[in-house]
Amino acid sequence: MEWMEVALPIIKNIALAIIVLIVGLIVIKAITNIIGKRIERSKTDDTLKPFLLSLIGTILKILLILSIIKILGVDITSFVAIIAAAGFAIGLAFQGSLANFAGGILLLTLRPFRVGDYVEGAGYSGTVKGIQILYTELITPDNKVIYIPNGILSNSGIVNYSVNDTRRVDFQFRTGYESDTNHVLETLNDVVQKPFISSARS
Repeated sequence: MEWMEVALPIIKNIALAIIVLIVGLIVIKAITNIIGKRIERSKTDDTLKPFLLSLIGTILKILLILSIIKILGVDITSFVAIIAAAGFAIGLAFQGSLANFAGGILLLTLRPFRVGDYVEGAGYSGTVKGIQILYTELITPDNKVIYIPNGILSNSGIVNYSVNDTRRVDFQFRTGYESDTNHVLETLNDVVQKPFISSARS
């Protein structure tokens, strides 16, 4: 029965770790919901709100993982030392995520767009729904959701259609070679002026 004496503490630690994991995830969800409601009520910029909420949730989950590691009997100090020793390898493995995180910070600092702006970047276009910790959410006119990594978006050209109230729109019209040029120009001018005249009267 010696194996029982050895296995019993391990089983207890594993069971406790599972309980802490489940309860911890529930608590984290409750905390993020509460913080999310307070952030929504605050005067914080709409662009910062989803990023802050995502960052807080990530930090809480990291703390939960460290707590579970400690419950399992692993020395956190040694664990941190191992991570530090393998930092170079981890950095290479997660260089994309780190670039996306840095890109998110860059987007929030430079503010090329805000939540609600219609933008075009990285080959996609849509209305900005939020800037998360690693990606930016866009909603297309046909109601599709696009997730663009912040690293790619911050390093690509961004066209913001919502910065200026008015923009020039180019139209092309075709007419026959036999058409009277002056008559065509007058017709087009009438078409352009009619909306302004009707809006001015109203």
